[in-house]
Amino acid sequence: MIPIRDENPTRRRPVVTIGLIGLCVLVFLWQIGGGPRAFERGVYAFGLVPAALTGHARLSPRLAVLPPELTLFTHMFLHGGWLHLGGNMLYLWIFGNNVEDRLGHLRFCGFYLACGVAAALAHVAIDPASRIPMVGASGAISGVLAAYLVWFPNARVLVLVPAGFLFTTLLPAWLLIAVWFLLQIANALLADPSAPGVAWWAHVGGFVAGLALALPARVREARRPPRRRGPWE
Repeated sequence: MIPIRDENPTRRRPVVTIGLIGLCVLVFLWQIGGGPRAFERGVYAFGLVPAALTGHARLSPRLAVLPPELTLFTHMFLHGGWLHLGGNMLYLWIFGNNVEDRLGHLRFCGFYLACGVAAALAHVAIDPASRIPMVGASGAISGVLAAYLVWFPNARVLVLVPAGFLFTTLLPAWLLIAVWFLLQIANALLADPSAPGVAWWAHVGGFVAGLALALPARVREARRPPRRRGPWE
């Protein structure tokens, strides 16, 4: 199922979400601008290499342009291809604007980065000696999905369903996100963590981090005096 849009209006312009999308697009244009070899060097230099972070291996001096700890942040702004970039930015746009609206601009920025770092650490924990670089905003966006689930479970999302033929339907956010998360868990359990491919455990780690950050805030809100809420909360 591919989300197309949600029916969940916002009250303010999602400047951080727009900025993150713009930054990821600009970084990807830089990645592809120097050709295949430069693309690969950029992935190793700014992507997250678990072995470099844990000390199991060292990058060559020409690639080790940053302390490995900084790649916990930089990896989430790089992508492996147009489809990778486009899919991530679609999810960020659909779900990020409402989470930003709920948290505020600065808190959303911190939330996004925290989920991205948590996702990276989950990936490293599964295979700390891996020399395969991880790139992409998926882990951070997984945290955004978790927050959306906590705050807007009943919002309706228009999805495209490829089932032999294409059709669209409206689903409650809780169902779409629950199915998505179960797929991440299933793939994480079935995949070889040492093989190249999707960093499934990063998705799981980012989602769990998003829940851990959003649920306490939701509980605190529930204890406050009633206020006017949006239609899908």
